[in-house]
Amino acid sequence: MKLLFIGDIVGKPGRRAVDKYLKQWKEEFDVIIANGENVAGGTGMTKKVCEELFSYGIHVLTSGNHVWDKKEIFDFIDDEKRILRPINYPEGTPGIGYNIYEINGYVVGVINALGRVFMLPLSCPFITIKEQVEKIKKHTNIIIVDFHAEATSEKIAMGYYLSGKVSAVIGTHTHIQTADERILSGKTAYITDVGMTGAFDSVLGVRKNEVIKKFLTQLPQRFSVAKEGGIMINAVILEIDVESGAAQSIVRVNEKTPKG
Repeated sequence: MKLLFIGDIVGKPGRRAVDKYLKQWKEEFDVIIANGENVAGGTGMTKKVCEELFSYGIHVLTSGNHVWDKKEIFDFIDDEKRILRPINYPEGTPGIGYNIYEINGYVVGVINALGRVFMLPLSCPFITIKEQVEKIKKHTNIIIVDFHAEATSEKIAMGYYLSGKVSAVIGTHTHIQTADERILSGKTAYITDVGMTGAFDSVLGVRKNEVIKKFLTQLPQRFSVAKEGGIMINAVILEIDVESGAAQSIVRVNEKTPKG
């Protein structure tokens, strides 16, 4: 099975990049997953933009700490099983943190979790994920984990913790693609951060001058999505053995279009 995991999609430039590149690529992949917590105006998710991304060929959208930033998410997240929020939010939180999908004849389990270092004090992601892995394995050995976390140490620790138990541990959140992709224990694909999809000429998808002003003054500053210049897509391509769920390869994608 060939799977594409797209890094954090930021605002309209990110959606343009997904549209552009999936028109060329989507027929190559059996399953397409993307982190979409910043798809609507650079922060949060709306039904309209999520439907837009599904129409481009994305099968599952994961999220992170910004999932609740657009309040309309509460109106549809319980009904939209193609969207995952972090699984380690307290019991009773709207939405789901994992699901089992049948996509193009393949049964795939996807888990979304939030790290705790420099992040929210949620339930332990290590214990929570392990519990769900055991449940999912009753249905499929193909399991993809989106670990949305800040600290590289926490992400790498999660990779080794789940090594041999899941098909892939994909780090998201920092918007900077790391060059440490590997196969752990001969089975689990890993990367600390898959990167970002959005405006290339930006600071993590945000207008450069606004971020620089914040650093210079340390005063409150409204951030807006960068729209000038080119667009980029960061992703990883995974090849997974269908029977065992073992990852056979992981390859980074870092494509840019200079004028968007």
